[in-house]
Amino acid sequence: MQLLEKQLKKIGALFQPGRPLNKFYPLFEAMDTFAFTPGKTAAKAPHVRDAVDIKRVMILVVVALMPCIFMGIYNAGYQIELAKGMAHSFWGCVASGAIKVVPIVIVAYAAGGFWEVLFAVIRKHEINEGFLVTGILYALTLPPSIPLWQVAVGISFGVVIGKEIFGGTGFNILNPALTARAFVFFAYPAQMSGDNVWIAVDGFTRATPLSVVAAADKGGSAIMALQDAGYTFKEMFLGFIPGSIGETSTLACLLGLAFLLITRVASWRIVAGCALGLTGMSAFLTLFQGPDALAFFSLPPHWHMIMGGFAFGSIFMATDPVSSSATNIGRWIYGIMIGLLIVLIRMVNPAYPEGTMLAILFMNVFAPLIDHFVVEGKIKKRLARRNAPKAG
Repeated sequence: MQLLEKQLKKIGALFQPGRPLNKFYPLFEAMDTFAFTPGKTAAKAPHVRDAVDIKRVMILVVVALMPCIFMGIYNAGYQIELAKGMAHSFWGCVASGAIKVVPIVIVAYAAGGFWEVLFAVIRKHEINEGFLVTGILYALTLPPSIPLWQVAVGISFGVVIGKEIFGGTGFNILNPALTARAFVFFAYPAQMSGDNVWIAVDGFTRATPLSVVAAADKGGSAIMALQDAGYTFKEMFLGFIPGSIGETSTLACLLGLAFLLITRVASWRIVAGCALGLTGMSAFLTLFQGPDALAFFSLPPHWHMIMGGFAFGSIFMATDPVSSSATNIGRWIYGIMIGLLIVLIRMVNPAYPEGTMLAILFMNVFAPLIDHFVVEGKIKKRLARRNAPKAG
């Protein structure tokens, strides 16, 4: 490591002001700070001494995503071998899944990284480590059979329009990964949605659990429809179902959540708010079951939690510190509203049974407004206490 550090210092001299490669200093700085702790310190007060910086936070999120990444690879291979009628060997599933998933991750990082570097060079600022998370989150929200060129187009839109156009990391209103996913979803719906899901074997399709419930007869039982399609609660919780790469396994998402809570990276209030909002709204709407009601109205809250992208979205997307609420009360409101909207979209709009993406993006827009009213409310209370007549 000392040898590498010495070599980087020698190379770094070429990127200093007045040297030939100064224009590309952000690229060198990203490589240097990725490998070692930044050597710069503040010359003036205030001096903040903390072991946690943006790089470490982003790395912790990537580590938390490892269960979802591994399960996404394994399940993609499992679905492929299931379609081919092959025996489900562990390493066979991993190999088959990696062939489909790894290129998607590489293209997402390569295409998105290109725009990150380009804007950093033009604006002469550092390359932010936030893209380490954006790139992998985006890849995990995609189906394993999506064309690679669509992966590149989507992440390009997410980085440029969703983040850089607002000024870069810290200034974006919407979650860049979800913005990229939304663009691909609406631009190329045939590869992203439909009654039959994306299995990377010609001639074999299998409906997702959400599609099964959305297509069930009115007045029927959603659970019975799922069981008739071969889906059990255990299978859906573990993630052995068709769907987007990283969103199928609730168990993997919960393992990531535990890590994020232990390291205090994610806000538990937002996650709890999402669960509370989903539970309350779904339990309320089940009161309106009837012969003319959609099958979704018979689905209990705990089944909603293991379907679609709820677990992945509420844990990894909704908790994005830039696009979510920053106040504690605001986080509760923000999370509860996301949960409410997810259920509302699923149950009232049968044409779009998955509401996680739209619910989070919608609340991203309102997060600053929520914080504004929370802060204003706090100020009014303090002013009222200060101006209250004192006893005696």
